[in-house]
Amino acid sequence: MAQAFHLAVALEGAGWHPAAWREPEARPADLLTAGYWGDLVAEAERGLLDFVTIEDSLGPETDRTDRVRGRLDAVLIASRIASQTRHIGFLPTAVVTHTEPFHLSKAVATLDYVSTGRGGLRVRISRDQRDAAHFGRRELLEPLEDLLDEAADCVEVVRRLWDSWEDDAEIRDVATGRFIDRDKLHYIDFEGRWFSVKGPSITPRPPQGQPVVAALAHTTPVYRLAARSADMVFVTPRDIEQARSIAAELRALRTEAGRADEPLSVFADLVVFLGEDAADRKARLDETAGEEFVSDARVFTGTPEQLADELVALGEAGITGFRLRPGAIPHDLTAITRGLVPELRRRGLFRTGYEATTLRGLLGLSRPANRYAA
Repeated sequence: MAQAFHLAVALEGAGWHPAAWREPEARPADLLTAGYWGDLVAEAERGLLDFVTIEDSLGPETDRTDRVRGRLDAVLIASRIASQTRHIGFLPTAVVTHTEPFHLSKAVATLDYVSTGRGGLRVRISRDQRDAAHFGRRELLEPLEDLLDEAADCVEVVRRLWDSWEDDAEIRDVATGRFIDRDKLHYIDFEGRWFSVKGPSITPRPPQGQPVVAALAHTTPVYRLAARSADMVFVTPRDIEQARSIAAELRALRTEAGRADEPLSVFADLVVFLGEDAADRKARLDETAGEEFVSDARVFTGTPEQLADELVALGEAGITGFRLRPGAIPHDLTAITRGLVPELRRRGLFRTGYEATTLRGLLGLSRPANRYAA
């Protein structure tokens, strides 16, 4: 039997199609409420998915007024609704180009605590001068490689801060009045081109030790960032051969980064419109939007059974999991959880229950040792 799949959904507003908010089932008035996001994640958890990602950005990605504008902070959304769930993981997006790693390490450690070990982070960079203008500290004239090196340093600082408290640093001894063992808190003393951070963190080491770090990558420079800094990479193959080529390149870059002995989960992204009428429904949404919807990821239209066939083929090409982007919510989200998941389960390719209590555990990742512990 083929190896069971890992499956996640990428949550973005009313769905990934820009006209999705105008569908009769959509809830555009609720997009800025915790209840809306809680409902989406509850549906994903009912489908026993590994995790959800939540999109984020620092500015509008279009100036069109017929598109959803405005969003909540992804890390804060995740922290708000994580306690309403029991098993599913959370990988909110953070734009590291303008975010201080100290603040980010504290926020994601907090998410890991409130979710009892199901937190993580999807790293994103920004090359938009309009984003830079919100902060007034820099002009984004740097080449892509510099922004990626800065992102790698940011992740390194975040990881060191997560390790700056040893697991047993908190004593909490009422009799002696000692709450912490100061010898088990460590300065990280990071000095780099973009950051100078002394540490330690203000937040004890997260339950997972190291929450899961992910990146979305389309090209070799970003594959290199993922191989160097991440536990997981989202890729966008257009066909089976490209999927096989990407997986091989990532393995080579992981070895080049000196991390060949550490697993790197490779998830393929697909935008999905599911159902017998999927093609007609997408065409109607395109007409509403006034243009054909295209994406950085492959756009799939078809039935859950047909999608299951596609996932099986991609799995044979070296892909270890799938991050599906629902074209319209709730239709395509429930088609994943109530259509695709049962089909995969019938084929013996998906879980019948959660088998671990942490996100690292669900993904088959061990809890790493603390780099500063004796």
